[in-house]
Amino acid sequence: MTDETGKNKFASAASEASLEEVNSSVEVPKGAGFWRTLFAFSGPGALVAVGYMDPGNWITSIVGGAQYRYLLLSVVVISGIIAMVMQYMAAKLGIVTRQDLAQAIRHRTNKPVGFMLWIMTELAIMATDIAEVIGGAIALQLLFGIPLTVGVMLTILDVFLLLLLTKLGFRKIEAIVVTLILSILVIFLYMVILSKPSMAGIMGGLVPRTSILQHKQLTLALGIIGATVMPHNLYLHSSISQTRAYDRDNEDEVANAVRFTTWDSNIQLVGATIINALLLILGAALFFGHGDQLQAFGDLYRALSDNTIAKGIASPVLSTLFAVALLASGQNATITGTLTGQIIMEGFIHLKVPMWARRLITRLIAVVPVLIAACVWGGTEGALDNLLVYSQVFLSIALPFTMFPLIIFTGSKKIMGERFVNPLWVSIVAWVSAILLTGLNIQLIFNLVKELIAMV
Repeated sequence: MTDETGKNKFASAASEASLEEVNSSVEVPKGAGFWRTLFAFSGPGALVAVGYMDPGNWITSIVGGAQYRYLLLSVVVISGIIAMVMQYMAAKLGIVTRQDLAQAIRHRTNKPVGFMLWIMTELAIMATDIAEVIGGAIALQLLFGIPLTVGVMLTILDVFLLLLLTKLGFRKIEAIVVTLILSILVIFLYMVILSKPSMAGIMGGLVPRTSILQHKQLTLALGIIGATVMPHNLYLHSSISQTRAYDRDNEDEVANAVRFTTWDSNIQLVGATIINALLLILGAALFFGHGDQLQAFGDLYRALSDNTIAKGIASPVLSTLFAVALLASGQNATITGTLTGQIIMEGFIHLKVPMWARRLITRLIAVVPVLIAACVWGGTEGALDNLLVYSQVFLSIALPFTMFPLIIFTGSKKIMGERFVNPLWVSIVAWVSAILLTGLNIQLIFNLVKELIAMV
C-alpha cells in the first residue's frame, strides 16, 4: 500500500474522492465485535442489490415460472452467485485504490478509449433510467388510474424526492432503500405462501437440467441471466464502498473494510436472489399454463385478481400489493441511478454538476423516448413494456465494456498490491462468468433481432 517514501501510492486519488460529499462520511467503531462492525458497514450492498430486482428481472422471472414451472430456478441462483463475485471485485477496487471504476478507467486508458467508454456508460445510465420511468408510470396507472403519458411526466418529480433524501444523510438513504427492499420481500413472500408452491418442485428446480439448453427454455434463461449484472451497479459499488471512515493508510483496516463490505454485499445479494426466486416460484405456482398471457406488468396485475388464472387466492389486494412493490422498485432504482450518474460524470470527465441538475437532465432525456412510445402507440402498456425490453438489450451490449476493465484492474498486482489482488479462483470464476454473460447477451440480442425480422 505504500511506496519507498512511505506515502500511500493512491494518495493522489484521495484528493479527488468519489462522491466527495459522502466519501468517508459514515463512522466505523474501532475494536467493536463482528456484528456491530458488520452493522456499521451494512448499507452499500442494499443500494447495489436494488439493481438485481428491477422490472426487467420481474418479467423474466415470473414468465419463466409461468412457462416452465421450476425448471429455471437454478438459473436464478447461478446468476446471484455471479453477481456476488462481480460486486466483490467492484467494492474491493474502490476500497483499495480509493478510486471508483470510472476514475480507474480514466487514469489507465488513453483519451479515445476513455471517451468511448464514458459515452457507452452514459447511454447505459439512460437505458436504466428508461426502465425506472416505465416501471413508475405503469405502477401509477395500475394503482391510481393515471394515464401513462401523465404518469411518465410525474416521474420527473422524483428529482425533488431525491433532493429531500440527500438532506437526511447517506446512512438515512441506505435505511430507506433497505426498508423498500424488505417491503418487496414481504409482499412476494406473502403471495408465494398463499400460492402454496410445490416444495418438491422447488428443490428439483435448484438442480441444473440439460433441458434448459432447449431453444425456448434457453432464450428465457438468457433473459434471466442477461438482466442480472448491470453495468451501472459495478460503478456504483466501487464508489459507495468508500463511504465508511477508517484509517485508509493502515493495510489491516483496509483489509477489514474489504472483508465487511463483502459480507454486506453478499447478504444483500442473497436477499435479491431470494426475491427473484420468489418471483419465479410465484409464476410457477400461480400462472403455470398461462405464460403466453403474461407478457406485461398490466397482465400480471390483472391476473392476480382473476380466479381463472390465480385460482383460489385471486383478489384486488394481491393486485394492489404487486403494484406497490413495482412502485417501490422504481423509487429504489431512482436513488441508485442518480448516484451512479454523478459517479460516472465526475469520474470520467471531472465534470461536477449539482445532483438536482444531473438528475433532472438524465430524467428528461429518459422521458423523451418513453413519451414518444406512449404517444405513437396510444399510451398502451404493451408499447412501454416493449421499450423496457429494448433498454435491457442495450444494457446487455454495454455490459462487457464494464466487466472486462474491472476484472483486469482487480487482477493486477501493480494496481491492487500483493495482498488485495484477486486470488486465482476468483480470477477464473470472473473471466468465465464475464465471457459466458457476454456470449449469452449476444445470443439474447441475436434472438431478439430474429424475432423482429420475423415480425416484419
